[in-house]
Amino acid sequence: MRPSPARWLNILVPVKRAVDYAVKIRVNPQQTGVDMNVKHSMNPFDEIAIEEAVRIRERLPKGSEPLTITALTIGPPKSVETLRTALAMGADNAIHVEIPESAPAPEPLGVAKAIRAIIDKQKEKENVDMVILGKQAIDDDLGQTGQMLAGLLGWGQATYASKVELDLEQRNAVVTREIDGGLEQVRVRFPMIVTTDLRLNEPRYASLPNIMKAKKKPVTKLTPADLGVSFEPQMEVLKVTEPPKRVGGAKVDSVDELVEKLKAAGFTAV
Repeated sequence: MRPSPARWLNILVPVKRAVDYAVKIRVNPQQTGVDMNVKHSMNPFDEIAIEEAVRIRERLPKGSEPLTITALTIGPPKSVETLRTALAMGADNAIHVEIPESAPAPEPLGVAKAIRAIIDKQKEKENVDMVILGKQAIDDDLGQTGQMLAGLLGWGQATYASKVELDLEQRNAVVTREIDGGLEQVRVRFPMIVTTDLRLNEPRYASLPNIMKAKKKPVTKLTPADLGVSFEPQMEVLKVTEPPKRVGGAKVDSVDELVEKLKAAGFTAV
């Protein structure tokens, strides 16, 4: 008789619905933010996170402990489309923390507190061993959620990952990180936080059969009140403007003419 696995390996992957990377961003008429009436899609770094979770499962040897992948998003009702994409890519189930369409986008600390609350809630059934998320979102480029979550949970973290290798017997992972000087390898024990960099993998396209299957996969809906968290903004955006348009350059015939033009523009020698 084949022995059953001792326990599940659980990976939580937070994903964000963001303005599609191919859309040209424009400031709204009120200058309070950008125009949101455009195409949205999953944050590209979060696509990499989902792909890596699926690849980790595919790399597991036969007979090893089962692995379950849960996708999580915080956003308005339309964010469920992002979860369906994650499910079509290979996630097993999903959690949607729903906020009103008119609500401001949650800040990193609020998101980290919500994820911590979900992990604590999951402990009633099973522990989360690993959280994989994008290193940043392309709409605000803050890049803080993973680090804040690790701090709140007291877990080890490996940020800007370009390679992840699990050792299930030792219950740890060796993560190769992208740093300014090149690459750095760190060993992190479970449970852990990993944030993904661009070179970690190339996300797959969801096939039509998987898209159809994703419609039947479970999506649990929660509210901030269910988690005991608030997404009340701690920062106030005073004004958003587009950068000034670049002025065309000009050619000069001599160094003297260049110096005169620089002086006329207000530049002086140091």
